Amino acid sequence: MLTLRRSCERGYADHGWLKSHHSFSFADYFNPAHMGWGNLRVINEDRIAPGTGFGTHPHRDMEILSLVLEGELAHRDSLGNGSSIPPGSVQRMTAGTGVRHSEFNHAADQVTHFLQIWLLPSSTGLPPGYDQHAFDDSLQRGRLCLVAAPADSAEASPGFGRVALHADARLWLGRFDGEGEADRLRLDPRRKAYVFVARGALEVNGQSLTTGDALAVQDETELIFARGRSAQVLVFDLTP
Repeated sequence: MLTLRRSCERGYADHGWLKSHHSFSFADYFNPAHMGWGNLRVINEDRIAPGTGFGTHPHRDMEILSLVLEGELAHRDSLGNGSSIPPGSVQRMTAGTGVRHSEFNHAADQVTHFLQIWLLPSSTGLPPGYDQHAFDDSLQRGRLCLVAAPADSAEASPGFGRVALHADARLWLGRFDGEGEADRLRLDPRRKAYVFVARGALEVNGQSLTTGDALAVQDETELIFARGRSAQVLVFDLTP
């Protein structure tokens, strides 16, 4: 079963310096029908104005991914990590027993457009941690590229250069443009999946999706991605 949620149905917050769309209940946006999907708890599409950002704040017992679409995101945390996340990189922060961090757009004239993703961890009380990997666009061209997998799986072995998740989840990124670019993903029907279109448009199992649209997937054995138009898509494999 595929359940479509259009971009315009998401929650929205305008804080002036920050404009954010919420796929699931978050902060002042509460929708009991959209509290998460499987162990996926948050997808926020954020736009941070130049010279602004999130001041230092705490998290705990959550796997937090950041994926920059445009601009750059400066990260600093209580573990001593300080980095810049450019487009094409995926960052993971394990909040575990507690971590404090800040995120800023230091550019003078460019908005930082990024996705903030929260996954429920496989266990609570983990040591806080950090991971970041860059993924070349060519790896996603016309296909799905596995970029994050459970830390205890062979798919997250260091030689693969993937983000290791302390969560029972996987994340693929794909870019599709034109009739010649298509891919399919086999699914375990006992699990859930979630498709989110970050940019552009494409068809998934014949369903037309555009920027910000999503599909909640259950009881399916396969997803087919085709007829993209400058599309960038995220696909999650999740616990039921």
